[in-house]
Amino acid sequence: MHVTGHTRRPASIRDVAAAAGVSYQTVSRVINGHPSVSPATRERVAAAIGTLGFRRNATALALASGRSRAVTVLTARTTPYGHASLLEGIEEAARAVSYTVGVSVLASEEDSAVASAVRRAADTGGGLIVIAYDPAGIRALAALPAGLPAVGVVETPARPPAGGLCRVWTDDREAAHLATRHLLSLGHETVHYVALPSGTRRTGARTAGWRAALREAGAPEPRPVRGGWGPADGRAAGLRLARDPAVTAVLCGNDDLALGVLRALHESGRSVPGEVSVAGFDDAPHSACLTPSLTTVRLDFTGLGRAAFARLHGLMEESGPRTPHPAPVPELVVRESSGPPPVRPRRARR
Repeated sequence: MHVTGHTRRPASIRDVAAAAGVSYQTVSRVINGHPSVSPATRERVAAAIGTLGFRRNATALALASGRSRAVTVLTARTTPYGHASLLEGIEEAARAVSYTVGVSVLASEEDSAVASAVRRAADTGGGLIVIAYDPAGIRALAALPAGLPAVGVVETPARPPAGGLCRVWTDDREAAHLATRHLLSLGHETVHYVALPSGTRRTGARTAGWRAALREAGAPEPRPVRGGWGPADGRAAGLRLARDPAVTAVLCGNDDLALGVLRALHESGRSVPGEVSVAGFDDAPHSACLTPSLTTVRLDFTGLGRAAFARLHGLMEESGPRTPHPAPVPELVVRESSGPPPVRPRRARR
């Protein structure tokens, strides 16, 4: 390989100081927002930074301040819509304050593997965010060493966490309740449910919200169909449900499961929403583009990711609140996949 031409050396903090006519310590105080710098000096330094194209070195800044500006996210999954949106929100909020974000995937839920992943993440010297929607994440959250700045993204808790525990969540219970009520209001006798795996309890928050809505309406409570996370799991569950002509409404634990259920119903010759109504969860981008478009519950996972980082940033900078994060309000999005149940032909009188 041949390299030609001249590569310009990046501007240093001392170059900025020389251009602004101040000491490099003053430049450092301006960069770090120290209040002891006069407005006029601050303006001169800012102008020099803009002219020279100076960029802070994150490693040097961490050494100077004694604080790491890095965050590691521990998660068992990165591809489901909710997980991916959380990561997007975390990275977006971190970038705004010049923090770096790394992702460590929990490849196993075995205690030894989880403990090893937690140790590696803690050794980076920064803060941790644990997405604890499954057994591996739950165990990682429980294995965090004392004193480490960390925030857990968790299922909707039955009660607020004990004082000092930093947790954020969406109101999954209310969201499932909202979707189930919608389907019942259309005239369906009951609503069947394809459930996500629950990481913390036999019955997850979404399952609890679905069941509460059925009980309030005095509707029969079918046994939940245990699904996984993706469309293939939804298709397998949908094929089982499609064989029962009494099934007229199905709530799915996420939109990927709903995608699989829609496919299974199509393969089984059952029209949506003419014979069966289907609703999902999360409002993933593909939901509005399906045929029929999917009724679902919108949850602000990107906002939740930003909130998780804000809590962690407060802990790392020793300036943030430690009170529980209020759950974002879920929003029902009604589209083409939900409608009234089919009209049953009346039996002729003898």
